[in-house]
Amino acid sequence: MKGINRWLSFYMDESVNHDFAIRRYCPARMEQEQGGDKCQDQEALVFYDTELCSSDATSSTPCLASSEVDDFVDSFINMDQYEYVNEDQGFQEKHRSFDHFVVNDEDEADAYSIVNGVFEYVPTTLEDSELEIYEDVTTAMLEEEVAMNGSFCAIPEFVVPCTQEANLGVDQGLDLVHMLLACAEAVGCRDNQQAELLLSRIWALASTSGDSLQRVSYCFAKGLKCRLSLLPHNVIANATLSSMDGPFITRENKLEAFQLLYQTTPYIAFGFMAANEAICQASQGKSSIHIVDLGMEHTLQWSSLIRALSSRPEGPPTLRITGLTGNEENSKLQASMNVLVEEASSLGMHLEFHIISEHLTPCLLTMEKLNLRKEEALCVNSILQLHKYVKESRGYLKEILLSIKKLGPTALTVVEQDTNHNGPFFLGRFLESLHYYSAIFDSLEASMTRNSQHRMKIERLHFAEEIQNVVAYEGPDRIERHERVDQWRRQLGRAGFQVMPLKCTSQVRMMLSVYDCDGYTLSYEKGNLLLGWKGRPVMMASAWQVASV
Repeated sequence: MKGINRWLSFYMDESVNHDFAIRRYCPARMEQEQGGDKCQDQEALVFYDTELCSSDATSSTPCLASSEVDDFVDSFINMDQYEYVNEDQGFQEKHRSFDHFVVNDEDEADAYSIVNGVFEYVPTTLEDSELEIYEDVTTAMLEEEVAMNGSFCAIPEFVVPCTQEANLGVDQGLDLVHMLLACAEAVGCRDNQQAELLLSRIWALASTSGDSLQRVSYCFAKGLKCRLSLLPHNVIANATLSSMDGPFITRENKLEAFQLLYQTTPYIAFGFMAANEAICQASQGKSSIHIVDLGMEHTLQWSSLIRALSSRPEGPPTLRITGLTGNEENSKLQASMNVLVEEASSLGMHLEFHIISEHLTPCLLTMEKLNLRKEEALCVNSILQLHKYVKESRGYLKEILLSIKKLGPTALTVVEQDTNHNGPFFLGRFLESLHYYSAIFDSLEASMTRNSQHRMKIERLHFAEEIQNVVAYEGPDRIERHERVDQWRRQLGRAGFQVMPLKCTSQVRMMLSVYDCDGYTLSYEKGNLLLGWKGRPVMMASAWQVASV
């Protein structure tokens, strides 16, 4: 523990130790010790309030101040959001700005196809056929775990894979969190030796098949290892990184994981529902609608919109969808759209579809290249796309937004992750992302079994990739530059847009009620909708129109 405590900056005397630091920030641990000796003098504990990097160390990452760590730990364990009661009841959520929705009646699931018929429900437990291949999937993931740790930090021989019944205790769980923070600081200070030592200890507790904290910790440890290997002095590690990362994740793998996330949680369906409702609202009375979909990869969003438009009292409009894919290979997307064209035709609605393979640039967003028509109501749709164009200076995003404004859209729909992963300093970004993804992994823990093949794919092929990009990369290689709703409000306002208040709160509430999972929360903030987990915002949905002069 000596190396760890050096990085956690504790006064190492007889009265203060690492275990005391854990008790200070863990209400569950303090509950266990009620009635025992009072905690020792808390003023003796100084947590992260001295510089951890020596004066000769080269680092662009500032060290953590005690107030930053206090804020992080408080938010990580939701100390200000929950009221703890007795052991039989667990804890009750108390959060002022969010509404809490719970499934109270199994019959409510019958409303699923009516409220959100665009997607089919996928059971969160393994079917018999899946059980047959689960062993192979688990073996492959364990092989990847061994490969990940074979070069930098060997897994101790006594470590065994975690089973579904294996849970980290309070002490071990917070030990794991503290080691992740210390390792992130070591990586930020480019102290390879200390970082590798901490990683070896993290691997002993983290797991791809354990509880939510173990699983998210594994993803962050993988990201830290990748960042460490990309440092300039780790030339050999750079050359061998691809062999350590396990099988190459294809575009098809990522799309499959995204579809599973959409089918098993409300995060993506929430965005689709809000965007589609805004499109319907903005195009009322229009006989022709043209949707430009930024970064189009799939057709999951459009089936429900087609059904909604086809049932309009004034009759169905003519609909055109232009997908900006940024990929040359679009045969599967084309096949999916052909199915939608047939569906629209069966509902008495004319649908046209066009693919543009070019990458999104301001030069592409012109009336000529998009083949816009004056009689059409233009809607620009961005689902988890605009954050990819934030970049370092934000100037490129402004160019994109100004180009969209020049098109004169009736509506611009924006769905994004509601979190700040675009800070200039690595440590701040690490803390924010650890908090954010811990909430998501906790929601997956509540809705899917630990041996669920769907859950494994979602975590490994979708979220682990996002986490690695946020943690490991800088400059143009860092694409996942998520920002909070207030930042998007400022950026869009500066580009000449004003918010269109979303009016689908009741529909979203009904959709959430069909998920057999307690914890999803909904908030309405200045015309935008925020979907969260136990009070922690996860996704935001918004609609915008060109501001009137």
